Amino acid sequence: MAAVEHLAPPRANLADQVYSTLKAELHDFLWVAGDRFSETEIGQRLGVSRTPVREALFRLRNEGFLGVESKSGWFVKPIDFARLDMLYDLRVVLESAAVTKLAQRSDDSPALDELKAAWLVPASERLDDPKRVGALDEAFHATLLAATGNEEMARVHQEVTDRIRIVRRLDFTRPDRVDATYQEHAKILRAVIQRKADPALLLIKSHIEQSKAEVRKITLHQLHEARQRR
Repeated sequence: MAAVEHLAPPRANLADQVYSTLKAELHDFLWVAGDRFSETEIGQRLGVSRTPVREALFRLRNEGFLGVESKSGWFVKPIDFARLDMLYDLRVVLESAAVTKLAQRSDDSPALDELKAAWLVPASERLDDPKRVGALDEAFHATLLAATGNEEMARVHQEVTDRIRIVRRLDFTRPDRVDATYQEHAKILRAVIQRKADPALLLIKSHIEQSKAEVRKITLHQLHEARQRR
């Protein structure tokens, strides 16, 4: 695994810091399926004790990223594409319900004004930095859920977002996918604003399904490149 600076002293919860560091490394494919390591190795590399390391590793195990065996220690699990498909399907259900509800309202949620300012812009004003576009994309979809006023739907949607982030962020590493995202978000927004519930529903479903297909292809390519670098 790549060397990193030691973590800062425990201003915040040290286990959270370890967790964030390790998850970022997983997101960047610094580890690949089958990589093995011990709690001691992680603790020495990050300059922390074994307790916060163990807590962070178990969180990552519960999220499906890691596995542990009594004799051989911790290892990186393969990406479970079947489970990712299920999570994307859940996104379709939640976001379909959200755009339908928003399109049927008699008034626009103020939150939609923020989305219009971010996504209904000329091509010359679009962002092109993958991380910024990825964060903006997450905010777009989260805002659709929040605008419905259904806090439970928004909470579940956030949990799904957290679990697919490892692959979803890759959707913005290609300029054509960034352009497609701007165009598709704009169409979804316009359909909602114009109270066209059926078109909005078709657009959000198509948008999520296309994203799911693209991130699968890009993820497989990134994994191949990571193994080649080894």
